[in-house]
Amino acid sequence: MTATSAPDAPPPGLRLPKRRGVELSLLVCAVLLCVYGYIDVGLSRNSAVPPDALRYGAGLGVLALLAHLAVRFRAPYADPLLLPIAVLLNGLGLVLIYRLDLETPQDEAAPAQLIWSTLGVALFIVVVVFLRDHRVLQRYAYLSVVAALVLMIVPILFPAVNGAKIWIRIGGLSFQPGEFAKILLAIFFAAYLAANRNALAYTGRRIWRLQLPTGRVLGPIVAIWLLSVVVLVLERDLGTSLLFFGLFVIMLYVATGRTGWIAVGLLLAAAGAFAVGTLEPHVHSRVEDWLDPFATIRAGQGPGQLAQSLFAFAAGGMLGAGLGLGHSILIGFAAKSDFILATAGEELGLVGLTAIFMLYALLVARGYRAGLALRDPFGRLLAIGFASIIALQVFVIAGGVMGLIPLTGMAMPFLAQGGSSVVTNWIIVALLIRVSDSARAPHPDTFDTGVIAPVFEDGR
Repeated sequence: MTATSAPDAPPPGLRLPKRRGVELSLLVCAVLLCVYGYIDVGLSRNSAVPPDALRYGAGLGVLALLAHLAVRFRAPYADPLLLPIAVLLNGLGLVLIYRLDLETPQDEAAPAQLIWSTLGVALFIVVVVFLRDHRVLQRYAYLSVVAALVLMIVPILFPAVNGAKIWIRIGGLSFQPGEFAKILLAIFFAAYLAANRNALAYTGRRIWRLQLPTGRVLGPIVAIWLLSVVVLVLERDLGTSLLFFGLFVIMLYVATGRTGWIAVGLLLAAAGAFAVGTLEPHVHSRVEDWLDPFATIRAGQGPGQLAQSLFAFAAGGMLGAGLGLGHSILIGFAAKSDFILATAGEELGLVGLTAIFMLYALLVARGYRAGLALRDPFGRLLAIGFASIIALQVFVIAGGVMGLIPLTGMAMPFLAQGGSSVVTNWIIVALLIRVSDSARAPHPDTFDTGVIAPVFEDGR
């Protein structure tokens, strides 16, 4: 075994800057940008500043400040960009939902989304304050996978909503258990792959260029993954199925370093997509709509949702029509959820849309960076898994509403209407902050002995 210095480890006697002041400054900018957008919508639609603009800004500012204080005192070395990006995306999502609410005063969603966002920030604070070491989660790997499977199975007992059985409705309360299951499955995958990474990479039979591990090692995790995907297919939740499949392949590749798993994953994804798209009527209709989004127009039935979404992006041009001046509400019932990106594209234009994608890219990149800087394999896989969840969600949703891939029906992280989604994404950011704090914090041996502690090839 060869000893090497840890990534991002500080030199002897020098502590890395905490940069909490940078985080606070970025949070102030994020809140001000959101308040400006809120006011701009009011001026565009009613030629007046919204009467509750001050209350909106104060509420968002208090939530951001409380989250910042939790990070400052409990995770002082955490990445200073993660929290401001989350606040900006969440705040922008509230602005866009409020803008669409003005078109549907009988069905307002912004107040409920603000409540869910508050709950998400509260759980963010709970995770940051009480989870002092991310490695504690490794002890609950099998409990996590059992809980995840239960959460995915329960919606089968409830009626379908918009063609999919992914919701639990009790009275006036509804939530999507699959959103929470993705966090639990990521914990299980990270724990199992970290414990068996050497067996997965170096044992088993070699077929062509792919090293296939023994069934005893690979079997349990493949069985869990297949069971989760089968359940989601039965529920017609193809978006989450694709998310779990991509997460499994990415984490398996990171754990083993074998590029052959990516090729195998792409082939299996293509075969599965062809089979489901051909045999499942609900999915088949979405594939047909993707192949020819303007077919209903030629048939005299008017534009469908995807066609309206493409029209919205085209109308936005380079700089957009301006907040509050678009017509994306014509998309219909999913304008505030699945298709909210079309509103951003129409009213903020290509420039604004690119800025949103850059925020997501930066959030994912900082998650990957935190993982690569960690000393333990479990933390590395955990950070990369959570960052990959966000990346896959953005790809699947953006690709669907832009006509690059068939629609799958998921919520854009932080941006779209969806209480379960915004809560789970806040939990993911909290876990990434906890991991990044562990990655950047000075190792105790650095200051006890004046020498950087060695990191061995086996991750110790």
